[in-house]
Amino acid sequence: MKKILLFILLFIGISHASYAQEGTKTLSGTVSFITSNNVYVKFDSTEEVKIGDFIELNGNNCLKVTDKSSSSVVCTIENACVIEKGDVVTYTFSKQPEEEATEEPADEVVIPAETDNVPTTPSEEKEETYKEQIRGRIAASSYNAFSNLREDRHRLMTRFSLNANHIGDSKFSAETFMAYRNIITSAESNYTGRTSIFNVYNLNLRFDATESLSITAGRKINRKASSVGAVDGLQVEKYFGNFYVGAMGGFRPDFQDYGFNADLLQYGGYFGIETKSKEFFSETTLGAMEQTNAGNTDRRYIFFQHSSTIGNDLNLFSSMELDIFGNTGNETRLTNLYLSARYRFGRAVNVMVSYDTRKRIIYYETFETEIERLLAEDLARQGLRARINIRPFKRILAGFSYSSRFQSDNQNKSDNIYGYATLTKIPGIGGRLNASYNINSSNYLTSNILSVRHSRGVFKDKLQTEFYYRLANYEYENRITNFSQNYFGTVLSYNISKTWQFSISGELAQFEEENNYRFYTRLTKRFY
Repeated sequence: MKKILLFILLFIGISHASYAQEGTKTLSGTVSFITSNNVYVKFDSTEEVKIGDFIELNGNNCLKVTDKSSSSVVCTIENACVIEKGDVVTYTFSKQPEEEATEEPADEVVIPAETDNVPTTPSEEKEETYKEQIRGRIAASSYNAFSNLREDRHRLMTRFSLNANHIGDSKFSAETFMAYRNIITSAESNYTGRTSIFNVYNLNLRFDATESLSITAGRKINRKASSVGAVDGLQVEKYFGNFYVGAMGGFRPDFQDYGFNADLLQYGGYFGIETKSKEFFSETTLGAMEQTNAGNTDRRYIFFQHSSTIGNDLNLFSSMELDIFGNTGNETRLTNLYLSARYRFGRAVNVMVSYDTRKRIIYYETFETEIERLLAEDLARQGLRARINIRPFKRILAGFSYSSRFQSDNQNKSDNIYGYATLTKIPGIGGRLNASYNINSSNYLTSNILSVRHSRGVFKDKLQTEFYYRLANYEYENRITNFSQNYFGTVLSYNISKTWQFSISGELAQFEEENNYRFYTRLTKRFY
């Protein structure tokens, strides 16, 4: 077994050291628009651009193509890159024979023009513009751990996600995300938990009755009320110009297995406003929910959510929940407050800060036998985070972050400090070199973790490779001896085609006389 493991690690290492650069051409494009989820890039023509490929910024694979029209592409940000409007990016492709370049053009997608910096809202869409857009992914993976002192562990996982908008150019859309996990145990294993787990996180059908009215049935998290969580039932939303109202009714997922539970009826509604202009976009929602258990009120609360983008540089987000039900009737408890702000000081610097305070949610029927204890221990768990990313030079990225978690009784306090530096293109070798250091301290433990990794693309970026090393040191308050662990790992990811990807990672963790070998493999199929 050890020889096989060493052979795989050696094979990945050899692949990492070889590459080719023949027969390629490049296209130059410009970043025209940035949202919280996507980046839009404008080209003279996108005929050669393939969905699933990467677009480079300063020699680094920063953007991954998810959709395209005849002159623009939609991308997601990869590898923690910092992207700004106006950046010049490049797309590298292989020259194909004439007879292979006869594919039918892709369906047009709505791409914001440079003068229209806000995505189209449902109230502005026209019925005749409905176009079928289907994106999905299915992945099968396995996790295998072998140890010379502990029992081996094995886990299989399958995930499936689908987002099908306007099926057959109709008013119907569907989306789903589900996962199945199987834990393989030996006859001598002491594991007593579930070994076969199937979860449906999202499964719904949407009908756009008119250009401003939508009806959704099934399990869905409403993005305008994300703190509510999943609703198994019916959701209706109606726009009146920039204003909107919505209603939702159904059931909460089961507490134990996230399955369907007909005892957990919930219902509520919300209203809000969506504001947009060339330099400003915001969405503000206020609503209320009633949650029950076997017909009795379990929780009643008001929720608030706001998100906005100002001048493409400042992003704000806030979320709040105020409980208005208690033992003696109408009582109020601020159970959740989250605030965050992110600002870009040009291409070189961006800063993010956030604060949250949370109390344990009390369900008066579910926790009936524990209500007095929970109210007596009604602690606020708070968190403060700050992060800064800088680009002091063209090929160098660096960042620093600090986070602190604490309680109102000053217990369970922890502080985390993290810093990193990345060289995006190593002279003479190529690829990226990243070094990071993390310090975490709490009431009982202090940990120091140093990490160094090198990654690069080879074979025209069809093969992505990575090597890393981590040194972890743990100091326990109630122990005299410190503990140190060494981790050696490698990752190999191969793009079989534009829709198929295979990846494998291997890691050796050493602690005194103990050696643990871990392998993670995954096969992914994407379809459009």
